Amino acid sequence: MSNQRASVRASIFDSDDLDVSGFAPRRGPDSGAPAAEQVRAVAEAANFRSREAAPPPPPKRVQRRHRTGRNVQFNVKASQETVDAFYAISDARNWVLGETLEHALAALKRELASTTTGST
Repeated sequence: MSNQRASVRASIFDSDDLDVSGFAPRRGPDSGAPAAEQVRAVAEAANFRSREAAPPPPPKRVQRRHRTGRNVQFNVKASQETVDAFYAISDARNWVLGETLEHALAALKRELASTTTGST
């Protein structure tokens, strides 16, 4: 047999004379708390970052994953206007980027061939 005693805790609900009328919140709406505009102005003056949600990032371009047999990478530096025009042509024709490049090179070859044969 064990000599362990069961511990019994006193319950706050056993007594009917519990008086909580003396408890009140320390701060209320009239306690002199600063207005939200004042808090925002102080925070901005101290360069605190806001925890509000940032605006959503601009939408990304759609991934272009096609099995076309084109497997050599070709990187070119170009102006933003040129890149935007290249993507606009690709999107309008529903071409992958490699196909747009192939069409552009074919058109340039035709133009160069016509200027060299026409001027001789």
